Amino acid sequence: MRLRRTNRCAGAVWLLAAFLVVGGRSTAQAQTANAQATPDAKPSFEIYGFTMLDMGHDFEQINPNWFDTMRVTKLPSFEDEFGHDNNTFAGVRQTRLGVRSSTPTTLGELKTTFEFELFGTGVDEGQTTFRLRHAYGELGAFGAGQTWSPFMDPDVFPNSLEYWGPTGMVFFRNVQVRWMPIRGDSNLTFALERPGASGDAGIYANRVELQNIRPRFPLPDFSGAYKYSKTWGYVRAAGLLRWIKWDDVLEDRFDLSGDATGWGVNLSSNLLAGKNNTVRLQFVFGEGIENYMNDAPVDIGIVNNFGNPRTPILGKPLPIIGIVAFLDHTWSEKFTSSIGYSLTDIDNTDAQAPVAYKNGQYALGNLLYIPVPNVMVGGELQWGRRENFSDGFQSDGLKLQFSFRYNFSWKLGG
Repeated sequence: MRLRRTNRCAGAVWLLAAFLVVGGRSTAQAQTANAQATPDAKPSFEIYGFTMLDMGHDFEQINPNWFDTMRVTKLPSFEDEFGHDNNTFAGVRQTRLGVRSSTPTTLGELKTTFEFELFGTGVDEGQTTFRLRHAYGELGAFGAGQTWSPFMDPDVFPNSLEYWGPTGMVFFRNVQVRWMPIRGDSNLTFALERPGASGDAGIYANRVELQNIRPRFPLPDFSGAYKYSKTWGYVRAAGLLRWIKWDDVLEDRFDLSGDATGWGVNLSSNLLAGKNNTVRLQFVFGEGIENYMNDAPVDIGIVNNFGNPRTPILGKPLPIIGIVAFLDHTWSEKFTSSIGYSLTDIDNTDAQAPVAYKNGQYALGNLLYIPVPNVMVGGELQWGRRENFSDGFQSDGLKLQFSFRYNFSWKLGG
């Protein structure tokens, strides 16, 4: 069963709390305070990006399309799935280019961003090719396009060399329409996002009855977040609510149609521990939110329902927990380091295959050197572990990576 990326009370409680926050400051006041353009502000246009080389050694093995990452879902699910250990890798897929503009208007600042990189995914998996990151516009308190989901906190991502990032992090750029009634260091955002999900047919994957299941998403995903900032850092709470449906279009004695409610809560923070340390934390939990996670395979699993001959199997949103804990430390003007750990844990259903993904762990430590502005070179040791659902198999990943990055930026106006 393939879909494009139940507890309704949890979503309702979160939504009520968010509107109570808005009540502390009227929408009209927030829009007035944020929409006023600086009197002497001028339009600006910037071209920015970087070129980057990653080179290193993989002491274990990983899916060859993900050779330059530590993506734990792509570690072997059985012995020697991807051949033998010890591979050297090199690539420039992190290279990035973007343009952004800012224009003052009577309705607030008009901002646009268009950005892409060279890391192929999906049908381009494993290739060095164009991949859209952001295509987004914003006027005052309203925005539309593709950018970070409000359910995600991009500031949790550590200062690492490894591209894919912590397995337990919420990480999703999505097409959306958003409203930001409170902006600034402390802010509030609501969005309607493009829906999508994935499903696992499990041990019944080869059954003809499951080849005619079609996904349907009657409503957009609803997300929102509130961020409270102070001199010591910030705390942030985000929520997600979604409705996933699937239809059985095969005319036979079974009716395998169904639906599920997905929901999630994401609590995150950056804490300043002195002037040289930033602690990045996140704890996320929910059901059927896997496609918003950085590294989780499917949102819906199958459960047996043999007591009902008409509907012998059901779809169930998979519960998930994600944890991120990293420390970024500045040694001096030229040296920095990042070290930390991340975890993803999924409650599998009884009809998922024994090799289904259950648990992932991720850790790294690095030393980065900035010899002159806009140039960075560094080394990083990365570790990951994948654990299967019920066959007792687990696999480890261990990599040593060196990277070289050269930033550039040119700005006109402003």
